[in-house]
Amino acid sequence: MARPRSPKLSAPAIADAALCLVDKHGEFTIPQLAKAMGVSPSSLYNHVVSKDDIVEMMRGAAMGEIELPEPGGDWVDTLRQIAKGYMRSYAKHPKLIPLFTAHTVRDEGTLRVYDLLARAFAAGGFGAADSLAAITVLDSFVLGSALDAAAPSQVWESAEENSAALNAALEAGLAVQDRAWTTFEYGLELLLAGFQLQGNSTQQEEPSRTA
Repeated sequence: MARPRSPKLSAPAIADAALCLVDKHGEFTIPQLAKAMGVSPSSLYNHVVSKDDIVEMMRGAAMGEIELPEPGGDWVDTLRQIAKGYMRSYAKHPKLIPLFTAHTVRDEGTLRVYDLLARAFAAGGFGAADSLAAITVLDSFVLGSALDAAAPSQVWESAEENSAALNAALEAGLAVQDRAWTTFEYGLELLLAGFQLQGNSTQQEEPSRTA
């Protein structure tokens, strides 16, 4: 019998199968994954050490969808491009987010994305501590926006008890096409404007300190 062109068990195959389980159930176990792939749990353990390894495989698959900018470009554009790619990827798999946030990031491809973010903030004049804080803020915003993409079109219910201002805002929001993505882009530009303001302020302070 001819051998299959690709092995039944491989990192991409394991990640895809686990991803399907998480999309459906919000979690997975090794026995569930083995059953879904038609193999024994022991066969899986020939390819992974623990569940953490599989989580990182899924993280790498999700982050691998991001088209990364070349290093050295405009730092604000770099942040924008990464954030949008990050949002597009995670909005497809919102149930992954709680799972990912419970595990330390080890995947090399994912760390490469964060490395580009750190370089971008450094190019914008951010110090090390501020860069980490800014990366965390951007990360939290994108993950929250990806969860929002899975929310119903009407997130809040209009009621007589609400203020006129709130009900007017809710009514206006129902007319917005692609509400989650539109809101994400609005919030992203606010964040980027704030980051740019801080970066410019830091760069202006440096000459005065050395004068």
